[in-house]
Amino acid sequence: MRSCGSRLAVAACSITLLLSPAIVRSQSPEVQQRVAALKQSVARDQQIIRQYEWIETTVITLKGEEKSRQQKQCYYGAEGALQKVTVDASPPPQKKRGVRGRVIERKKEELTDYMKQAVALVKTYVPPDPARIQAVKDAGKVSLDLPGGGHGARLNLRDYAKPGDVLSVEVDPGSNRVMGLTVATYLNDAKDTVSLDVRFSSLQDGTGYPATEVLVAKAKNLSVNVTNSGYQKSAH
Repeated sequence: MRSCGSRLAVAACSITLLLSPAIVRSQSPEVQQRVAALKQSVARDQQIIRQYEWIETTVITLKGEEKSRQQKQCYYGAEGALQKVTVDASPPPQKKRGVRGRVIERKKEELTDYMKQAVALVKTYVPPDPARIQAVKDAGKVSLDLPGGGHGARLNLRDYAKPGDVLSVEVDPGSNRVMGLTVATYLNDAKDTVSLDVRFSSLQDGTGYPATEVLVAKAKNLSVNVTNSGYQKSAH
């Protein structure tokens, strides 16, 4: 193998050989059909869900202790943007005085910022973005699992929102509707790993929506649980 005479060239050839099967799988007709069907299903659900309003309940837990609970009424405004109005929230704890109080408050602010980042991270993946799905597919970073045994087909999208993350979307093999999704990602640092598990349900008209969203940040022993419920046709 003259083209791979040096160690560097050999390594490059080996990497190419390792990556080739994944690229082939991502460009296979079945994967392309699944990706197209997923994009269509997600876009359809997102279009129809704009007719509804619902309650979003977010509970943040730290080391097994509930730190925050907030309920928001969600609906799409006339301009098409998602609106969220707080309807119930846990009251903030009383501040402590003195030097110790300032230290505690600083730590709380740091943790609050981290929690806000964690909540925002959930929205990066839920719902899946058809444009990002297409970008991952075009980059050759999609693989398809067909586990069988009653489980849905699973599309794995690498480098979906961040380098090194993986979004796995489970779809019904027949209707191609999203059944659930899992994410392996991170916040600011790749070592600050975060997992996300989302289960989907359907409204009476068949529109899919994320019923439960659970994010776990092991490094901080933090979890974010989001529940969407009470869907009804919007009056806005």
